[in-house]
Amino acid sequence: MLVGMTGDGPLRIYTDGACSGNPGPGGWAWASSREHCDSGGHPDTTNNKMELTAVLEAMRSNPGRIIVVMDSTYVKDGLEKWSTNWIRNGWMTKAREPVKNKEIWVSLIEERVRRGDEVRFEWVKGHSGDPLNDLVDELAVVQRDSFRRGDAGAHGSGGGGATGQEAAVSGSSGQDSSGAGAGGSLSDLPLDQQRTERRRRDGRIPAGHLLAVFGLPPDGLGGWDPNPTAADVRRRLQDWFAAQALVHRDLRILTGLRPGAELVAAEACLKVDVPYVAVIGFPDMTRNLSEGSKANFADLVARADSVVQLEKKSPIDKAEFIKAMGRRDAWLTNAADAAVLVWDERDARLQRAFSLLDKRFGPDLYLVRPDPSLG
Repeated sequence: MLVGMTGDGPLRIYTDGACSGNPGPGGWAWASSREHCDSGGHPDTTNNKMELTAVLEAMRSNPGRIIVVMDSTYVKDGLEKWSTNWIRNGWMTKAREPVKNKEIWVSLIEERVRRGDEVRFEWVKGHSGDPLNDLVDELAVVQRDSFRRGDAGAHGSGGGGATGQEAAVSGSSGQDSSGAGAGGSLSDLPLDQQRTERRRRDGRIPAGHLLAVFGLPPDGLGGWDPNPTAADVRRRLQDWFAAQALVHRDLRILTGLRPGAELVAAEACLKVDVPYVAVIGFPDMTRNLSEGSKANFADLVARADSVVQLEKKSPIDKAEFIKAMGRRDAWLTNAADAAVLVWDERDARLQRAFSLLDKRFGPDLYLVRPDPSLG
């Protein structure tokens, strides 16, 4: 049974729209479950047009009895309150101004009249924790961002030294940090061309649309044991990965499987059947972990779509460890097309990492904020 359907009752279909700039690139989506959904977008549109389009597409694509659930009072009130007067007044508002988005409203109202009692409408508060409302929001945002590729890397700030994850996007004197050897500087090329060239040089980089995961260690996700904070982050990563997989059929998640966000990301992949690549910085990565954590790490490595080990030798001290992790994170970032950062926007350990990742990926960086109320 599809999520959103109860017995022989109507199918509940959620809709949403998203836009950047208003007007600007936008996306729309509808869904009754992760398996039954659709989305699209436009490079130059408005948020209201995308909200309207989402409802229209949901109605056109789903025959039979349905309940269309939306977080837009503009669309719901237009359908149930305002449209009668608009039509009576020749598509003019009370202020005697032309109704905006008339072309979509006409199609939407015609579809509503054609369907009659088969269709009902409900409103839900947006961003209130409703799983399907969150899903269609994410699907619409993915479509919106797919039209913003030209903005990538256009904002963010950096400067100064970098260690650990900070080194992931800092580079070094224009040298290629992919580990692929010499062959000319890549820093002068556009980011898309840099990635293409790195993949040509480095056979370890897997094919597909690659999304790298970074983020908080266990103490920032509620601790090492199972807990509501980590479970909520895992659920939201599941939804985001599932949404990305609908847009990028060749999606692969890159994760280093470090305890915390990286490990939770691999678990999320398994929940929604999205393949992930385990990127191991060096041998004996688990030497300081408990036996239970070591076993979990080994299980997740075994279930990965593929495994990449970057270095043959293990670091001998803390300073070497930091350098090795910096090289690992640089490889991950340079290989990826997009990134996820799990961060509460307070933990100073990731402040600079966020700035550098934001500069590197721009709109292709997705931020997951742990819910502080669950701690």
